[in-house]
Amino acid sequence: MLLSYKYINSPVGQLKLVANENALVAVLWDNENPKRVRLAELVEQLEHPVLLKTEQQLQEYFEGKRREFTLPLDFEGTVFQKQVWSALLNIPYGETRSYKDIALQIGNEKAVRAVGAANGKNPISIIAPCHRVIGTGGALVGFAGGLDKKDILLKLEQQ
Repeated sequence: MLLSYKYINSPVGQLKLVANENALVAVLWDNENPKRVRLAELVEQLEHPVLLKTEQQLQEYFEGKRREFTLPLDFEGTVFQKQVWSALLNIPYGETRSYKDIALQIGNEKAVRAVGAANGKNPISIIAPCHRVIGTGGALVGFAGGLDKKDILLKLEQQ
């Protein structure tokens, strides 16, 4: 399947938005590890409706005008990963959860490390707010975009 992409600039660097015909499949970082999220063949499409809507909503988010995203999402991953990513969508704007909180939420309290691994593979960064997941003691840990960007996103949501 052919996927469409476009780049946008943001306060956390250049982001690569990727969509299939009907839904957003990835928001990737400028320093992205190419092995973190595997994608089908990509073609640049600047006027793709899902990508334009994503760009608009991200811009509103960065301007402090949007707290929730209303985009069609299509996660590609294992059943467990999809459970974790779905749990991320339930973390309210401006709040954080620990990896343990997410493990408890999905009914698998012993899966804290697996939750961390799934969180790290989240293909739809920012929209599925993996930046809102922190260490049990409140420390900023593990973030595909870099801890500096995680800090920027969390501070943005505290304003």
